[in-house]
Amino acid sequence: MRTAFIEALYELAEQDRRIWLLTGDLGYSVLERFASHFPDRFVNVGVAEQNMMGVATGLALCGNVVFTYSIANFPTIRCLEQIRNDVCYHNLNVKVVSVGGGLAYGSAGYTHHAVEDIAVMRTMPNMTVVAPGDPVETVLATRAVASHHGPCYLRLGKAGEPTVHESPPDFQIGKALVVRQGRDITLVSTGGMLNTAMEVAQLLNHDGISARILSMHTVRPIDRKSLLLAMQETNYLVCLEEHGISGGLASAVAEALLLNSGFISPIPLYQFGLASDTYLSVGSQSYLHSINGLTSKQIAERILALMKNRHHPVKGEFNLMEKGEHT
Repeated sequence: MRTAFIEALYELAEQDRRIWLLTGDLGYSVLERFASHFPDRFVNVGVAEQNMMGVATGLALCGNVVFTYSIANFPTIRCLEQIRNDVCYHNLNVKVVSVGGGLAYGSAGYTHHAVEDIAVMRTMPNMTVVAPGDPVETVLATRAVASHHGPCYLRLGKAGEPTVHESPPDFQIGKALVVRQGRDITLVSTGGMLNTAMEVAQLLNHDGISARILSMHTVRPIDRKSLLLAMQETNYLVCLEEHGISGGLASAVAEALLLNSGFISPIPLYQFGLASDTYLSVGSQSYLHSINGLTSKQIAERILALMKNRHHPVKGEFNLMEKGEHT
């Protein structure tokens, strides 16, 4: 995803001299092309992310569109005060880019696990939160946030994420993408979990279950219309996210449905994510997925068990997610 991002940003910078890129002494082997072609619009501020956000604020106040780049928690949690008070408060064109969202840097330990970032960033006034699902979405998301007025958070994977879309979809901020049609269950995915959702859908299909897939690339503002349609046309909603289960995608989905009807969901709503009440282990991304129940096989098996143990829902029936029915 990071390669797709920088290539898209490079093309945008060729067309728009307002675009700047700031980094906190990271991005080696990734950002060099941008830095060499646009040296007057590239700044390595060093290991000083809070200062980076202050510089970005000043540049944005001068009419520029500023992208700040760092890994995992560093461009968000470390400089949250500056994002809140400088960027969001003044509704500036600063685009905060976090590479390695979720557990992409899992072997570096919890300091590099970005598992609370969506929850924090989507509470900031004026902030738009975007987490593309594959490299194709990443290119489109980069273009979209560049043209969007105001603060944006662009949450990327690391490298090597598989391409899901065969051709560029109609990408719009705040509008989910229907990646796969289905009649029985809707899998709502954000960020790098999109390919996992595709694999889960294939596994469920072997058991005769037709799964719709929504790529919810924008967590804020969330696409309530697509969620309501899924509630009407399928029997289950399942949220997949590489993020803590508190405050992330599933929380945003539940809030959107609650605001619409006063009920969390008239059909069962399940969430698959990371425990929010404990620190995660150290290991590769795939290893951490396996011990946290986030492999496609584990998710599919859990969904089948949940569907088997619950009576077939009736449209309009009020069902709350029961305690313990999430991973």
